[in-house]
Amino acid sequence: MLAPLRVLKFGGTSVEDWAAFERVAGIVRANAATPLVVIVSAMSGVTDALIKNFRLAAKGEIATASSALEEHFERHLIVAHRLSAKSLAQMQALVDASRSEIVKLLQSAAISGVATLQTRDTIAAHGELLSANLLAMILDEHGVPAVYKDARRCIRTNDEHGSASPLLDAVVRQTKNELLPLLETNRVPVLGGFIGATAAGVTTTLGRGSSDYSATLISAALGAHEIQIWTDVDGVQTADPRLVQAARTVPKISYEEAAQLAHLGARVIHPKMMEPVIAQKVSIQVLNSRAPEQSGTLICAESAPVKGGVKAIAYRTDLTTIDVTSRPALVANGFLRAIREVFARHQTRMDVLATTNHGITFAYGEDGTSPAIVEDLERIATVEIQRPCAIVGCVGDGLQNGGGATATTELLRAIDPAINWQSTSANNLVAVVEKDSVETLVKQLHERIFEREWVSQSG
Repeated sequence: MLAPLRVLKFGGTSVEDWAAFERVAGIVRANAATPLVVIVSAMSGVTDALIKNFRLAAKGEIATASSALEEHFERHLIVAHRLSAKSLAQMQALVDASRSEIVKLLQSAAISGVATLQTRDTIAAHGELLSANLLAMILDEHGVPAVYKDARRCIRTNDEHGSASPLLDAVVRQTKNELLPLLETNRVPVLGGFIGATAAGVTTTLGRGSSDYSATLISAALGAHEIQIWTDVDGVQTADPRLVQAARTVPKISYEEAAQLAHLGARVIHPKMMEPVIAQKVSIQVLNSRAPEQSGTLICAESAPVKGGVKAIAYRTDLTTIDVTSRPALVANGFLRAIREVFARHQTRMDVLATTNHGITFAYGEDGTSPAIVEDLERIATVEIQRPCAIVGCVGDGLQNGGGATATTELLRAIDPAINWQSTSANNLVAVVEKDSVETLVKQLHERIFEREWVSQSG
């Protein structure tokens, strides 16, 4: 019987250079008394570079694309030079193989002039493949019996390249088959996040920033008792610390609060990461790899409301919002159902911001909306598009049930009476605002809610 298992996931900034890798090795060693699985992202900046230069190659700029990636290959070798001659040789061979495959794919894209999602997934996966191999070598030389394992053998998905959906039964079966033999012999599997494969073995990705999702999928498959998400901040913050210097760590939030914050743009949480572990009630710790002594944030099944109801503020920019107003004939005949059918037909996510009896407002990400979706919506409703814009949200389980919504709404109106705040769930208040006003508004909200009006209390 396997002892209680812990899954540790490290983001790209946690493995950005040799010093970062050494910190990770120390964290893993500190947890080594418990059976472990380690998930790691690509080194910071690598995935962005791979995708950017793939697009350049598809435009015919093959020389620029190929040469621009050399500095990122070199970053892996600079770290590997700190290791034994054997590990350095292994890493050099891996880098050479990745370079060779990527260059061939770039050349193919340049010839065809098409940047397909399938090829992009194959290229983007190399960032995780290299970082996971490198981390396994480093851990082994730091006394941790680590073994690299290709995540594509565990995470089985459909063939929706760019944002593939995991096939959960297959993920459980494959993960147990691949990882349990290692864990039962006291070894530590190291896998790249973000990547998977179809049943035919074709490489897929789960979507940008989805290594956290990989970690919770693996955790659910193995029945882990705890997940640690290691990033570059002290857990979930009351606001984006890049905007608000006085932002503080939220000690504890529920799965529902975490999901809301993720959908509203909180960068340390992936929107899907809670889904695989909710039923098992697995606790998730969000921690800072640069300051492992900090307690971070606990994400769990339940978290008591705080005074005032608001636990954190989040925002998303570069959005397109669409107001869809029902035609009279549809009001009594399934307006919302008809809208959902349009989005399902186009396999597109609908982020609802506000609803009424006669209309619905929803948001798209930075790529905007497709003309085909707008055309279908216009057949059943009046459509008005607003771009670019942003959304700002206040999140907390006590906003509705704890009676915090009224007091919070009054405070929000006092800050700017012109802003229309709506609830899209029992634990949020959301407003659509001009992109240029986000920074000022978030700072004002944080100052009034957390620094002056109310005192935040841990849940």
